[in-house]
Amino acid sequence: MATAMAATAAERAVLEEEFRWLLHAEVHAVLRQLQDILKEASLRFTLPGSGTEGPAKQENFILGSCGTDQVKGVLTLQGDALSQADVNLKMPRNNQLLHLAFREDKQWKLQQIQDARNHVSQAIYLLANRDENYQFKTGAEVLKLMDAVMLQLTRARNRLTTPATLTLPEIAASGLTRMFAPSLPSDLLVNVYVNLNKLCLTVYQLHALQPSSTKNFRPAGGSVLHSPGAMFEWGAQRLEVSHVHKVECVVPWLNDALVYFTVSLQLCQQLKDKISVFSSYWSYRPF
Repeated sequence: MATAMAATAAERAVLEEEFRWLLHAEVHAVLRQLQDILKEASLRFTLPGSGTEGPAKQENFILGSCGTDQVKGVLTLQGDALSQADVNLKMPRNNQLLHLAFREDKQWKLQQIQDARNHVSQAIYLLANRDENYQFKTGAEVLKLMDAVMLQLTRARNRLTTPATLTLPEIAASGLTRMFAPSLPSDLLVNVYVNLNKLCLTVYQLHALQPSSTKNFRPAGGSVLHSPGAMFEWGAQRLEVSHVHKVECVVPWLNDALVYFTVSLQLCQQLKDKISVFSSYWSYRPF
């Protein structure tokens, strides 16, 4: 019995020494690594005039779709804003070519990118508050920090991977409809959003439902992408979507950011798992 207790005491001493090393050395090594990765991620969201390297460069992306050539165009992205949109739409009814372009004095802020950047900045702030001189006292303290960082990173990732579900009246009321010169025709709606590493543009063509129409009017709910036949009320009119055209372009730096988020979340989880191994030992040791 004495030998077993001695062995257990020796085992406990080794574990306690390993845990102290984890808290005082490895945790800070992981925090440094996380800060380096997230600083790289934050550089992908550089805003005009916000850094030492000057304004964020303008990047042109050609819109395309494997299913249709009804819509073609170029979107110009500058940081978290669309600075220009140049879109040609071939109208299905008469094959007339309609040209849509942003007003020169306007930019359209992409809230998803702005929010993702803010969450990354918050994660970096949380990590920076625990510099090399900070001494973690308990595993619970590390777990709390990792949970807080992971929450910000998950929110950042979700903003890029989960576009907002909007009703057609919400799209009609959006400031995006007032970005174009000349103004959008009354039978068109436009929506722009981020989905993963892609910038997506959707054009909805509408037609008015006559008061004498026998169609059962059922307003559509919120959706990322509405289908032909979706109905809504706008002003004094009842409208129906007749055609939907979706085109998109890949934004490489959005893909980079998503990879950085994934790697950072994995590092956080691995550190949590190491802490939990020791915590389970303290909780279930037989003495």
